[in-house]
Amino acid sequence: MNPRSTNRSTMSSKVPSTVPSPQPPDDELKKVLREAHTIAVVGLSSSKFRPSYGVSQYMQSAGYRIIPVNPNEREALGEKAYARLEDVPEKIDIVDIFRRSEFVGEIVDAAIRVGARAIWMQEGVTDEAAARRAREAGLFVIMDSCILKEHRRLLR
Repeated sequence: MNPRSTNRSTMSSKVPSTVPSPQPPDDELKKVLREAHTIAVVGLSSSKFRPSYGVSQYMQSAGYRIIPVNPNEREALGEKAYARLEDVPEKIDIVDIFRRSEFVGEIVDAAIRVGARAIWMQEGVTDEAAARRAREAGLFVIMDSCILKEHRRLLR
């Protein structure tokens, strides 16, 4: 099954790790996007030329509170940056990941520890094992998908 197909039904949680997880149905994506207020963006750069900046700037303009999480930044988009998710002093609704797939596991584990509600892995970012851990902890998970594109498609 193509995970990007128009059939966005969910499958059993007993899917082998070699089979990609399907994307959540549109109604679930809309619900997450409508209910979220705060998005911690892991890997957010202060450079206007980086995809993380443009996507986060759009989401900020759509009314979301953006919290940069990047140990190499002091601030981005007018917001104080934090080195780790555990350093963020407020509730996080969505953890938006702009890091390579090999770093996802530790980010997901941190998101579970801080009580985030959802994990959003940007295009090209996947980790089936981490996604499974997040789902088992009760988090909503989407992989290999641009939050900006989905927001525009579903809510604009």
